[in-house]
Amino acid sequence: MVSMKDVALAAGVSQPAVSYAYNKPGKLSAAQREHILAVAEQLGYPGPNIMGRSLRSGKVGAIGLMVMDKLSYAFADPSMIALLRGIGEIGELSNVALTLFPLNNQRIRKEDGKPGNTSLAVRGLVDGLIIPTMPDDHPMVRAVIQQRIPYVVVDSPMIDGAHYVGIDDRGAARQQMRHLLELGHRRIGVIVDRLNPDNHRGEVDFKRFKSSTEMIVRERLTGYVEEAEEAGLAFSDLHVFEAGGFDSTVGQAAATSLLNQYAPTAIVACSDVMALASISAAQALQMKVPDDLSVIGFDDIAEAGNAGLTTIRQPLVEKGVYAARFLVDILNTPPSEGDEPKRKIFQTQLVVRTSTRKLDQP
Repeated sequence: MVSMKDVALAAGVSQPAVSYAYNKPGKLSAAQREHILAVAEQLGYPGPNIMGRSLRSGKVGAIGLMVMDKLSYAFADPSMIALLRGIGEIGELSNVALTLFPLNNQRIRKEDGKPGNTSLAVRGLVDGLIIPTMPDDHPMVRAVIQQRIPYVVVDSPMIDGAHYVGIDDRGAARQQMRHLLELGHRRIGVIVDRLNPDNHRGEVDFKRFKSSTEMIVRERLTGYVEEAEEAGLAFSDLHVFEAGGFDSTVGQAAATSLLNQYAPTAIVACSDVMALASISAAQALQMKVPDDLSVIGFDDIAEAGNAGLTTIRQPLVEKGVYAARFLVDILNTPPSEGDEPKRKIFQTQLVVRTSTRKLDQP
């Protein structure tokens, strides 16, 4: 059977160089790595013995990504797609498997078939986890902590001592609302995707707002409320509608209800998906954006630019890059007692396009 030594001799390089080609590509030039891999393929070399390396290192060579909803969400939501792209850009993970864990899967949520057992059955399947945008105090996150699985949080929840990648959601949301207020809008509607994972849809009262367990949406809505209050608008003056999900269909339904009931001159949405859904709802009602309705989103996904959507730009791909890099560092060099957790807070930017305009004065 062809060995690493055979590949090294045929390629005219050292055995460590062959190992680097598979495990640490950053230590070689792109041309050198391609040469080694091409020789290995010609010789029929299958690559390093991953299982043997795993047994020696105590690692299985895989990381996991939690998915809050069904698996298809990971391949449909633009933010999740960008996160996956960022994770894939880390060279150290080129030979590491990525496992998705949709948390609506009962086999993941239960152990030994016992209902209500929230122990996450991933120990031994992955070396570490990336946890993006989970509700506060989610039982699966508690299970990860209890099982001492290395992890990095992206966006939420905020956990003391956890490695974290995120942005200032409240501050960015205030900038969204401030933009509309500076344009003269006072009759403003708000579309949020989900305040609690309970399938609630419709108008949001103050009690539900305060009881939200979804940190990111709660922080953004808090930013809207705080900025509006400084302009003399109370919570009751902001007509807040909850879509109850993350896709365009539920977003359009929420926006249609808002537009029919309150006829706002502007909508602030907690994501670009909700903002674009609001534009579609307005067009279906024969309203023109921005002549009849200004709309501002959050994220700056690719579709936002194509639609001329004014939005808040955040580094979606870079979040994945940093989260993966943090996790690799943790797995390679476990933190010592008293070490500060790794943290990265990115800056955001208001991007003004054509979906918002100054309100005509009567």
